[in-house]
Amino acid sequence: MVATPLKVAFQMDPMETVNIDGDSTFVLMLEAQKRGHELWHYLPEDLSYRHGTVVASARPVKVVRKNGAHFEFGPESVIDLADTDVIWMRQDPPFDMAYITATHLLELISEQTLIVNNPAEVRNAPEKLFVTKFKDLMPATLITRREDEVRRFRDEHNDIIVKPLYGNGGAGVFHLKKEDSNLGSLMEMFLAVSREPVMVQEFLPEVVRGDKRIILVEGEAVGAINRIPAEGEIRSNLVAGGRAIQSRLTSREQEICERLKPELKKRGLLFVGIDVIGDWLTEINVTSPTGLQSVNQFDAVQLEATIWDAIEAKL
Repeated sequence: MVATPLKVAFQMDPMETVNIDGDSTFVLMLEAQKRGHELWHYLPEDLSYRHGTVVASARPVKVVRKNGAHFEFGPESVIDLADTDVIWMRQDPPFDMAYITATHLLELISEQTLIVNNPAEVRNAPEKLFVTKFKDLMPATLITRREDEVRRFRDEHNDIIVKPLYGNGGAGVFHLKKEDSNLGSLMEMFLAVSREPVMVQEFLPEVVRGDKRIILVEGEAVGAINRIPAEGEIRSNLVAGGRAIQSRLTSREQEICERLKPELKKRGLLFVGIDVIGDWLTEINVTSPTGLQSVNQFDAVQLEATIWDAIEAKL
């Protein structure tokens, strides 16, 4: 543990929206406060650049595990973020130009302040694209805006999953079988609302047995939960109705983690959550990984303490 308290800023969503029973950022804040660190909160839109200085209109905050009264703010002031010891970039996606702009601004002070995760690498490693660096660990995948490419891919694999390239929480994920006549309409919808490609993957029937979230800290696997889809669903995300059950790593999952470890450490991606269905890696979540409270509940651990130990060791 560090000898002196740290000044810690959380760039995140509004405190009023935090679900204290499931939110990973909340337990990271509780642990920091327990260690005597000074906590500040600001929204991404409160971040500004002033001719060489990166500042935020922020408020000191205290947190408590009490539903309906889980935080208390002090008076707002403008703080120089280079004067903080740690900044957590924990706002939820979408990973859009606002998100990317925030990574550029925080990168300007990354030599003075530890930012979790490294903002340059958050920008360079969006979840569904970063995973393509490990193609032998992935299911068959296509990234395209061309409907004819999607049709050829479906002809080859029969059942497919189509999803937005920068989506999150299971939103906009579709399962199309070989005989499904909605592919054309679905592609029209995707292309009309976004200039981005879609991600198409072969459907993995193993998803009915769960989509495993594995938490890695400094590249080391420290815990996992299995997320089971609701009846009639293929999306296992907890926000989409999935349920969490206790899980242990298989030898294949340990192999996947070992493969990822050097790249995660090289990029300064300290806190990461990966998703595995069956034997296949589907996403590497680096923007705002979740799952700490679920793992804590099943394994009687405190992963937030493990993460803060890693941060303090860096400092």
